[in-house]
Amino acid sequence: MPLAVHVLALSVFALGTSEFMLSGLLPSIARDLGVTIPRAGLLISAFAIGMVVGAPLLAVATLRLPRRTTLVALIAVFGLGQVAGALAPGYTVLFVSRVVSALACAGFWAVGAAVAVAAVPVTSRARALAVMIGGLSVANVLGVPAGAFLGESLGWRAAFWAVAAASAVALVGIVTLVPPIAPPRERPRLRRELLVYRDGRVWLSVVTIALTASGVFCAFSYLAPLLTEVSGLDESRVPTVLALFGVGAIAGTALGGRFADAHPFRVLLWGMAADIVVLCAFALLGRYAVATVPLSFLLGVACFSTAPALNARMFHLAAAAPTLAGATTTAAFNLGNTAGPWLGGAVIDAGLGYPATAWVGAALTGAAVALTLVALRTHRRGPNARAAGRADNPVRSRA
Repeated sequence: MPLAVHVLALSVFALGTSEFMLSGLLPSIARDLGVTIPRAGLLISAFAIGMVVGAPLLAVATLRLPRRTTLVALIAVFGLGQVAGALAPGYTVLFVSRVVSALACAGFWAVGAAVAVAAVPVTSRARALAVMIGGLSVANVLGVPAGAFLGESLGWRAAFWAVAAASAVALVGIVTLVPPIAPPRERPRLRRELLVYRDGRVWLSVVTIALTASGVFCAFSYLAPLLTEVSGLDESRVPTVLALFGVGAIAGTALGGRFADAHPFRVLLWGMAADIVVLCAFALLGRYAVATVPLSFLLGVACFSTAPALNARMFHLAAAAPTLAGATTTAAFNLGNTAGPWLGGAVIDAGLGYPATAWVGAALTGAAVALTLVALRTHRRGPNARAAGRADNPVRSRA
């Protein structure tokens, strides 16, 4: 992998820590700001909304700008957003700071993914994206638990300051280690890139990604209160369990990235099936800490195993518009990240309890499986369908 891809992964570590650390900070934020946990959970949705809106808008706005300059500007704005969150006097300012940070984060993901894909051969796209997504996995192992630890020991604002510092390190890395990126031979044209949205397979992929993400985040966003209020774990042990989720995420990303280039549909279907099994187990066994702790690890493996394949498939379908492909994937993931916490909060407010969020997550993931089967059928009808279908079909054909 080119050095630039690893630097992008370092930057994604800071972005991912900010995006996911609130899962371990919700109780302390709710107490400090005087709001309910479901309302505090909307801060996760606020970030996701900013990602959904920001990814396509910033992809279009920066389409003809130098890639490295764009990355530097976006990571700088993101870091300032973390400072604003740390200094926020109340819930409203914190909410706005999350949206602003998300806009910068979305733009960085879109441009960064396009840079990573352009830096490697077509046959290594999923691996390059897996390396970049690996920064997100490491964020779950180190950043998110560290944020929960800082929130418990020094207050939740300390976690925001830590992410601001990590953003500064990422900024230095981009400036010093990412070389100037040569512009494409042909100047990008927005009208031509927008033509990819005429392909129904692109929209099918968007909905599949959104359902997969919402299924996971419907449950994961409320993992901390589930562990403390249902499983009976002490708050001091929550960072350790979140770290286990992150370790599972690294394993899942590596596993999915290893096979996604050759067998994308096989990776998707097996990963989603595993997701459903783990979420159902959470719903059934949530009261037992001896079960929820290892299940947190398995959830990380299952949900992140599909990420490289979901990303690579979008870049394959929208090969003529790589920047918009990255933006579309980012928006789709965060559309799910928006819907998931909202649905989870609605379930909790309805009095169904924290384990019920896992049931809803399993149902959403089941819908994603159905759409993936439709995409597989469409894929097998395309050019070279017989050979591609045999490679991607998890069930051996009788033909």
